Formats: sequence, structure tokens, C-alpha cells
Amino acid sequence: MRSRRRHWLGLPGDDKGNTAVEFALVFPMFLAVIVGGFYVAQLAFAASSLHYAVEAGARCAAINSTTCSNSTTTASYARTRFVALGGNAPTFTSSNAACGHQVSGTMTFVIRAGVTKINVPLSAQSCFP
Repeated sequence: MRSRRRHWLGLPGDDKGNTAVEFALVFPMFLAVIVGGFYVAQLAFAASSLHYAVEAGARCAAINSTTCSNSTTTASYARTRFVALGGNAPTFTSSNAACGHQVSGTMTFVIRAGVTKINVPLSAQSCFP
């Protein structure tokens, strides 16, 4: 009986296992920050690629009339210039506007956060005289 009481009284001063408990509390948040960083990098890359594709499409429509002869071929050319690490493919439209040849692109970037999905709409527009 005496040894059992001494055992229970000594527990508040025992710090074995504190590191494991702290790691179990901090690690999920650390992992979420790392995975979130990867998603932010992919989102920035997709947005940058979308901007590049619409600029290249508008430039092609203004300069290269053999490759980009109408709005369908211009949108197709812009689609070939888009590079992403997966996900949804963007939709490109081409038209003649007051500023020159205008190409627009839209897409939805999906962030999978556990059991939920977050849809981030991206759009870009470029006009080349």
C-alpha cells in the first residue's frame, strides 16, 4: 500500500513523455503548414501559367496570322501554352476588341483540404494591338 501511494505522489514531478505529447500536439499543425505551402505554390504557378497563355495567345493573334487565323485557332494556341501540375484545364476565348486582339482565360483551381474542397476561381485577360 505504501509503495503505491509513493508512486502516485511522485507522478506530478515525472516529466517522461512530455516530448511525445508536445510533438503530438504540434505535428498536425506543422504538417498543415507544409501542405498548405505546396498548394499555395501550385496556385501561384497555375495563375502565372494562365497569364502567360493568354498573353501568348493575344500576341499570336496579332502577329502570326497563319497559326492564329481565327478565334478557334487562337484559343487552341493559348491552350497549348498553358502548363499546370494537374487540375482543371482552363477555357480560353478570343475576340477582336477596341484594344486589339483580346484573349481571356478562366479556370478553377481546386484545393483539397481533408474532406472539403476549396474552389479558387482564376481568370486572366490580355489584349495585344
